[in-house]
Amino acid sequence: MVEVERTMEERIQSGLVAATQVARETAVRTATNGVNFAIFGETNLDDAELFRMVQTVPQSVAAALVRKTYYFVPLAMAEGRNTTPTAHRTGKEEPMISPTYTTELADLSICHRTAALDAGVGIAASAQATDDAREGIFLSARLLNDRFSLAFEFFINVGHALVDEAGVPETFSNLAWTQAVADVRGETSLDAWESRAQALTQSSPSDGKPRIDEKARAEFVEAAFSDAVAIYQLSLAVDFDYAELREREYPLLAPQALADRLRLVARLFPPNPGYEFAIRYRRRA
Repeated sequence: MVEVERTMEERIQSGLVAATQVARETAVRTATNGVNFAIFGETNLDDAELFRMVQTVPQSVAAALVRKTYYFVPLAMAEGRNTTPTAHRTGKEEPMISPTYTTELADLSICHRTAALDAGVGIAASAQATDDAREGIFLSARLLNDRFSLAFEFFINVGHALVDEAGVPETFSNLAWTQAVADVRGETSLDAWESRAQALTQSSPSDGKPRIDEKARAEFVEAAFSDAVAIYQLSLAVDFDYAELREREYPLLAPQALADRLRLVARLFPPNPGYEFAIRYRRRA
């Protein structure tokens, strides 16, 4: 039997396209800050607004993203749904992308999927190819169907990538841990909230002193830092009320504590030209 790879057009007609196929056949652009990105399918995104959102990433943060490309697609499937029948299943289905939006597919999609890319894939045509393996992050633009949601999802991914590549600065780690030990109210995400609680578990009743779970402490500062980087970038891209980040599972970090974290992040990663960082306090009614 001879198996022939189908063209992009044929796979689109079948409904879904493999993420790696999207990456191989979609033109990649590079923002002024060095972030690689591309648009595939019927995303309904305004080109100028998307470029400005990607360009929000501070130059010093973008330096940690050189092996990543961000693809803005209509929908990324939550589970692998390969359109090519095969007699053998590996248990690791490749991420699939829908080039269009339907309510049925939206129910099966997720905010983003990640796929390993071959060397040289996911870079702009004008860039110099390297032998480095790359990673594609496919964001569901039609599932995140407003500017705020899409921007925050993008910046959350950027924040995690920064931690993976560069770690957490000691200055931020010290600040976040000092706040945790002082029992400052709330946190910036469920991951930060839960790992912080785990890090400060109590020892036996005999001494009553807190016992530090070092693994949970490391997870807490990583989560808190990636959150702060994401919220900082979001503040550069759009005007928003901090309360818009509220979740049911945990209380939001106290405003002053958040402001202290964001000011530190702004010093570590200054805004690009044309972007301004500002915190404005609203008077209580």
